[in-house]
Amino acid sequence: MSVEISFSTAAQEIASMSRHQFVQELESAADHIADASRTDLQVLLRRAALLLRNVGGIALAPGIDEVLNGLAAEIGKPKLDLVETILDEWLMANAYLPVPQALDEESSTAGKA
Repeated sequence: MSVEISFSTAAQEIASMSRHQFVQELESAADHIADASRTDLQVLLRRAALLLRNVGGIALAPGIDEVLNGLAAEIGKPKLDLVETILDEWLMANAYLPVPQALDEESSTAGKA
């Protein structure tokens, strides 16, 4: 692992790996701590801190988590924002939330449409 790891590089690495994969990597490092370099441990701890800082509180199955991480990275949106958007759209589509009022032919725009 590189000693020079930037915040954005760490965020990209975490986005590309599932939480479960990262937990396994941390557990493996803990099991072999005598063999780990100071630099490797420092990188793992920084990645863990970043992951904990961004915890959204939703436990997802590994497959779903990986798909969401990949989609979030692909569209450049934080995973929590992506999940919120998906939930909002689903709740509106199934009439659990009101649909935002759209302009129709009868709506008054006062010349601002």
